[in-house]
Amino acid sequence: MTTGSSVTPQAAEGDRMQKLSASGHERSALKRNGLVDRVFEITTRGSALLVLLLLGTITGSLILAGWPALSELGLSFFTDDRWAANVNRFGALPAIYGTLVTSLIAIAIAIPVSLGIAIFLTEICPPKLRRTIGTMVELLAGVPSIIYGMWGMEVLAPFLQSHFPSVFPAGTGLTTAGLILAIMIIPFITAVTRDVMNTVPSIMRESAYGLGCTTWEVVRHVIFPSVKAGMLGGVILGLGRALGETMAVTFVIGNNLFLNATVTGQGTSIAALIANQFSEADGLQRSALLLLGLVLFLITFAVLALARFMLNRMNQRAPS
Repeated sequence: MTTGSSVTPQAAEGDRMQKLSASGHERSALKRNGLVDRVFEITTRGSALLVLLLLGTITGSLILAGWPALSELGLSFFTDDRWAANVNRFGALPAIYGTLVTSLIAIAIAIPVSLGIAIFLTEICPPKLRRTIGTMVELLAGVPSIIYGMWGMEVLAPFLQSHFPSVFPAGTGLTTAGLILAIMIIPFITAVTRDVMNTVPSIMRESAYGLGCTTWEVVRHVIFPSVKAGMLGGVILGLGRALGETMAVTFVIGNNLFLNATVTGQGTSIAALIANQFSEADGLQRSALLLLGLVLFLITFAVLALARFMLNRMNQRAPS
């Protein structure tokens, strides 16, 4: 009696062919996947390089277009306190001053208000109201800037003029523009801050409360250290919006082309000045406006670089 099993030559050949076919399919699948990965890598790398190419193209175009004004005016372009196109006198100092002052006023107001709203929504607000209030805050970000400008001209400026005539004799000015910008950027900073605060694990909050911490102590010592990078990103997003805002600022800043070294008087900003004069400019004036655009670009770049430096310093000081 024979035990075990025997395999016929036909069956063995069939198994060998199946293995060869499976190996062929595997090699084909690996080759196809490798090709897909290669295409994906090239596409993503090309997208990253495209950003650098666009950045370089914009910078180069502004430099070339603004070079005639820089050659003609020299350093006086940055130090002159008057912009008068009728006499070919182009001083960027009033616009630079107005841009920086209004942006700083906006950030000084928006940061504490935005953090307060974000803390309330994530830590204190009842669940039934959280979604409603959060949605309303986000809707403010979608309001067109020209609406804010018209509201500032028709409501905020007359209110300041009537209630604080000694400080705001005309109602419009740098502080008025800063208030409008603050209202505009609060939704951006709030939304980003709230989202990053929601990423903190609940167990960290519960552990802190279990140790007897108050809500403020939990926010200050647990949540803020965990999300400082995201919070700084929200602030920079708002600051970038404030630096480049055009229409809303044009309505309420006063458009005074002389340097007025106050925070409540009328003035102008880089974006407002370009918007007001670019459509009718030619020759040296057009070149000066394009050079002014380059200045705004460099200011924004410097602000972002400074923010990145501060973030790196904070990460280095943070305990590992």
